[in-house]
Amino acid sequence: MTCRWRYFPPIAAIILTIFIVACGGVGSPMPATITISTPVPTATTQPTTSAPLTSDTGSVATTVPVAPTIQPTPAQEPTPTAKLPELGLSMVFTQFRFSRITNLVQAGNRIFVTEQTGRVLSFPKNTDTSEPTPFLDIRIRVSDSGNEEGLLGFVFDPDYDTNGHFFVYYSASQPRRSVISRFTAIKSGDQSVADSDSELVILQVPQPFSNHNGGQLAFGPDDMLYISLGDGGSSGDPNGNGQNTYTLLGSILRIDVSNLSAQKAYKVPADNPFSGPSSAKGEVWAYGLRNPWRFSFDRQNGDLWAGDVGQNSFEEVNLIEKGGNYGWNILEGNHCYSPKANCDPSGTILPVIEYGASNGCSVIGGHVYRGSAIPELAGTYIYGDYCSGLVRGFQFHAGKPVGDLLLVNSGVKITSFAEDSAGEIYALSQNGRIYLLTSLAR
Repeated sequence: MTCRWRYFPPIAAIILTIFIVACGGVGSPMPATITISTPVPTATTQPTTSAPLTSDTGSVATTVPVAPTIQPTPAQEPTPTAKLPELGLSMVFTQFRFSRITNLVQAGNRIFVTEQTGRVLSFPKNTDTSEPTPFLDIRIRVSDSGNEEGLLGFVFDPDYDTNGHFFVYYSASQPRRSVISRFTAIKSGDQSVADSDSELVILQVPQPFSNHNGGQLAFGPDDMLYISLGDGGSSGDPNGNGQNTYTLLGSILRIDVSNLSAQKAYKVPADNPFSGPSSAKGEVWAYGLRNPWRFSFDRQNGDLWAGDVGQNSFEEVNLIEKGGNYGWNILEGNHCYSPKANCDPSGTILPVIEYGASNGCSVIGGHVYRGSAIPELAGTYIYGDYCSGLVRGFQFHAGKPVGDLLLVNSGVKITSFAEDSAGEIYALSQNGRIYLLTSLAR
């Protein structure tokens, strides 16, 4: 998913001398509840319905003319989250252990989880059920031969209760490609089961390598489907996809799937930044991204936040804007990548937050907290890192991040975050467990 086949220490030794953490590092036995240090600010596959592969080649777009690399100014105003209670990740649904879990979504009173191999399982949210119920099994169509390939994205249609539609993003082989499909669920008693023969493939994107697939699906407040795609893989973006708007790779896409059928393809919304008579891909909403594994919408104000996995040195969190260029592979975070010095960042949008390799190796984008269980966290964007297991959070005011607090030192490899219908936030881990962000004082 987000691994880059390298290891970095979970946190620099100097920081370890400052913070007192209450649990062990990655690889230590996992307690049911993980405590934290006191929050402190940082410094700075073959489908049943076929669709042609999207033509996804073309010349690299010309980069814009030289401006110095801009470093963000740390916010000086007091952070609203300065008096947070002690937080932790509490293991929930402890009777279940999943294999390579990639998503958690709530629909009605049921929780749905995806496994990278190609299964979707569900169970009641308040349950002592011994076994989850199979909802969809497309393992025969999914290729997970690459570490970052498999069933990566899952989202219900905004009108799922009436039409039964949901969408998945998975990897397929021969040829290697990313597939975005719609399925339909059939009501069965008090729950639904997906019809595996109902697949309608809506988009296929050739993948030159097995890594950097992105993989997030989400409906925005505008009911458009947003899709993340990485730069196509390998290392350093050898095909120049990040700065190429003639390809779908290295981008977040926005499409209209409201009137799909076997005869009707998705539509490119007329207000997309490259819609209309242009050689650029009309589906592209934002570009210059390396591997936006996870993004999410703030359910209160609609802001689109994405964690973009870095190359070797810097991880970043971005506030995604219409038509925005997020710099890869000119920049890695706020820093020149190609060339290594005196690069031209003009026309790019710098990350809201970046951190170096001493604090982790693969950023996991999360959610803005809008739940009620931890009111002190309201409006805080929660994100983490796969390698270090650190969970952090900041608020965003007047165009600046306010604080960047260490919330939990989890000691687990976080693969994804999730949000339930009440706005509470969960962390999914490589060990197959699900954790709920909680206040330990309550």
